[in-house]
Amino acid sequence: MIGIVDYGMGNLFSVSKALERLNVPYFISDIQEELLSADGLILPGVGAFKDAMGLLETTHLKETILTFAESGKPLLGICLGMQLLFEESKENGTTKGLALLPGEVLRIPKEDREGNAYKVPHMGWNLLRYQKNSTLLEGLTEGYVYFVHSYYVHEGSKDVIVASADYAGVEIPAVVSRDNIYGMQFHPEKSGELGMQLLENFTKRVKERVS
Repeated sequence: MIGIVDYGMGNLFSVSKALERLNVPYFISDIQEELLSADGLILPGVGAFKDAMGLLETTHLKETILTFAESGKPLLGICLGMQLLFEESKENGTTKGLALLPGEVLRIPKEDREGNAYKVPHMGWNLLRYQKNSTLLEGLTEGYVYFVHSYYVHEGSKDVIVASADYAGVEIPAVVSRDNIYGMQFHPEKSGELGMQLLENFTKRVKERVS
């Protein structure tokens, strides 16, 4: 059973519908005991980093997520939820994150090194380039996924990057993982067959640990 964290800033409908299409049992909750009982956890997110961390702290869900991560059970952050897994963000000042992965969140530059203008937010389909082997990529070939974001993870350790995308001349960490912690900067539930396969591979990882 997968728990989806409800803290007021996640696209709960699209994530839950994706799990339904995969025939994966799930529940949505903001109750610590329920979330800690899940076999796997998904932390969605849409909006500003600072606001999201504020809600996680005032609802005490920050402690819930950290406790879940320490249990060794799989945890997946999606979009803003992935960014929250890192140490801090420079969006609207400096805000500390969950610090489950090394790195900081910075604004995507509006120009590349040659001065060519780029639209921010980065919105639309972009090619995933696989960087290392991961259970999330099993059976998959490179393809396009759907991004909507103005900030990106400037990683503190290259070994967490599973797949990346190029935008504005910047390597955007798109899929990250370390031990039981996983993240996807794009929206897998809105990324066609490839996105659904990536999400399914996460659910398989959850099932493998249970069995």
